[in-house]
Amino acid sequence: MPDIALYQPDIPQNTGTILRLAACLNVTVHLIEPAGFPISDSALKRAGMDYLERAAMNRHINFEAFDSWRCHQNRRLLLLTTKTDLAFTDFEYQPGDILLMGRESTGVPEDIHALADGRLTIPMADGMRSLNVAVSTGMVLGEALRQTQAFPKRAGQS
Repeated sequence: MPDIALYQPDIPQNTGTILRLAACLNVTVHLIEPAGFPISDSALKRAGMDYLERAAMNRHINFEAFDSWRCHQNRRLLLLTTKTDLAFTDFEYQPGDILLMGRESTGVPEDIHALADGRLTIPMADGMRSLNVAVSTGMVLGEALRQTQAFPKRAGQS
């Protein structure tokens, strides 16, 4: 099952939306601090609504703590970025992958780019800069779940 990692998120509504997405698809979210807002239920509930209680979220005090955990777990880090030509649909995902989303305002530093096992982008129309981080997360997570056959099964499905 792929996981999502949010690098120092700026906007609580985006984080809440991603937590809601994760709860619905049974995916864990790793929140890499510091965030640009107080990490509290009230800050996230507006977008996460009643799904927030069902979301699996792990908080990491900083990127170094997250990366230490990730390396110990032997999991690949896939960075979603506009600084590559590799489309997310042209990548071969593995069940333990972690999809890293950068900070809404600044992305991730270059040293984190260098650590990524894969750097993926969403192809867009000329002149367009980027999509909302929650929309991007949903698109890439959907492809990763499809490829790894990890979408949740409903009762009665095989």
